[in-house]
Amino acid sequence: MGLLDILKNRKLILEGITNKLFKKEHVEAIAGERWAICKECEYLSKDSKGCAVPGTEPCCSDCGCSLGFKLRSLSSSCPKGNWDAIMSEDEEDKLEIPENEEDKDK
Repeated sequence: MGLLDILKNRKLILEGITNKLFKKEHVEAIAGERWAICKECEYLSKDSKGCAVPGTEPCCSDCGCSLGFKLRSLSSSCPKGNWDAIMSEDEEDKLEIPENEEDKDK
């Protein structure tokens, strides 16, 4: 994954980052199910070699994504077809952060 791919997928990446920062039980459950699959995958990279952005491991060496973010992006899917997106990007955009979580960083 190069810079152009990162720019093209910025909404998916931001979705994963947001879901990692503002943890939600249902997202964490999905991330756990996805991680169970990824940790057995031949493309799992536990060092920076497979990461598009060094220092964000573990990553998928096929797409270069940080799994900490990708697993929590509900509109992302595995590039190898091991798990599917749960919803579209538009559906994910319409989800709101619960009010009590918005105030965490204030």
